[in-house]
Amino acid sequence: MTSTLVDIDASPSLEHLLDIRIEFDPPQIFATPIGTRLTYVVKRGRCHGPRITGDVLPGGGDWILYGTDGVARLDVRATVRTDDGALLHLTSTGRVQMGAEATKRFAAGELIRHDELTARSSPLFDTDDERYRWLNAIHTVAINQLSLTEVHYRVFAVR
Repeated sequence: MTSTLVDIDASPSLEHLLDIRIEFDPPQIFATPIGTRLTYVVKRGRCHGPRITGDVLPGGGDWILYGTDGVARLDVRATVRTDDGALLHLTSTGRVQMGAEATKRFAAGELIRHDELTARSSPLFDTDDERYRWLNAIHTVAINQLSLTEVHYRVFAVR
């Protein structure tokens, strides 16, 4: 047995999978004993990539818990209908943290760009449609930018 904890000589690479843009209805924001809850309901969205294009259907959402540590914990569930008729279930978790100036601008309704905050997530897909089953085994990482009314994801497959 070697002295290292993990004996893996590998580094992941990233491959652009798709971009997602989602618009939300006005959020529900309220305090709870464990932090502030922000509930976003999907109004509409669109995704586009080399092998996937489609609509993010209304009714999904993002249930965010903003903790006392200044970190927002993401919990996303949505349905994508591809342009060729497949249904894809999307889930995502992640973390968002922004500085005081970005937080003030966010609260005023501005879009905060990916280089003005730390916003990373991991969208995952599930489907039984033969044309898209390859998505079931893909792990992703996304770089996000967001406002009170929309979120943009640039999603990469981890290889």
